[in-house]
Amino acid sequence: MAGLEITPEDWARMRAEPARPRLIDVREGWETALARLPEAEWLPMGEIYNWSGTLDKAGRYVLICHLGERSAMACQFLRSLGFRDVQNFAGGIDAWSRRVDGSVPRY
Repeated sequence: MAGLEITPEDWARMRAEPARPRLIDVREGWETALARLPEAEWLPMGEIYNWSGTLDKAGRYVLICHLGERSAMACQFLRSLGFRDVQNFAGGIDAWSRRVDGSVPRY
């Protein structure tokens, strides 16, 4: 099992890898309209009971939100269902904007 979190800098290195984990954005739709990473799949946290059943428990996932709090809760929920390789994107998209790519809007 990988560590529980990755940093924005970790993702900057990982995002170009063909075998990178799936990046799942758990924010609300209005938030993804303001700022997003193009490789992220939008699966809102409010629907986690529905979409969690469609994921492969053996898959690799990184979950992101605005500041890293909701995605941490979503990671914990997925782990409780038996997912083994789920990591939280520490600091969320806000940290990405501040530390890696300032062209991504902050809100």
